[in-house]
Amino acid sequence: MATNEKRQEILDKLRNAVIQYDEDTAKEGAQEALDNGLEGNDAIFNGLVSGMEEVGRLFESQEYFVPELLMCADALYAGLDILKPHVKKMDLGVRGSVVIGTVEGDVHDIGKNIVKMMFDVAGFTVYDLGRDVPLDKFVEEQIKTDSDLVCLSAMMTTTMVGMKKVIDNLKAKNPDIKIMIGGAPVSQDIADKWGADGYAKDANNALKDAINMVSSLKKMKEEAESKGG
Repeated sequence: MATNEKRQEILDKLRNAVIQYDEDTAKEGAQEALDNGLEGNDAIFNGLVSGMEEVGRLFESQEYFVPELLMCADALYAGLDILKPHVKKMDLGVRGSVVIGTVEGDVHDIGKNIVKMMFDVAGFTVYDLGRDVPLDKFVEEQIKTDSDLVCLSAMMTTTMVGMKKVIDNLKAKNPDIKIMIGGAPVSQDIADKWGADGYAKDANNALKDAINMVSSLKKMKEEAESKGG
């Protein structure tokens, strides 16, 4: 097992590889993590994803633009390919199903993919619709899969407005459905205004919020059944 110092050194290497869009160093760091007995989850979330969150900040402050974002994502995926087979599922005491996708007109799916991976690791069933998803598709998929949660992602202010339509349509069909929105232009204010149940600032938040939402939904269902039964 790696000492704390060694672990931190490897995590920093992974984080910086993503920020500096260096695919070779990302692969090297990922292999080092495994050779030194780091857990896959630790290396991914505290190394690679932590780097991607910093990249998100650089993008928002306009120090990085879309080309850098995409190169950083390539470095992230290069490390992920090596680490993913070693990821352990976490048992967080709550399992749910989630429909996730990036809304119509938006092809940015890096953040969505990180959130999706968090859900996978947490043992959720994930229906990933991908990117540039027609707005009605979210509603169709939720009805088809009877998922507890729908996650909408957008990276651009122009595509973000489509989220409101999806939220309205989902709530009209199923008032109990829990909806989470996320992406660079999205904020807590927008989530409140549009009637979303949660706003994911980053992947860790998304998972925490999702767990709270799914457990409250399950409680509601149980209470309704005990009253009905």
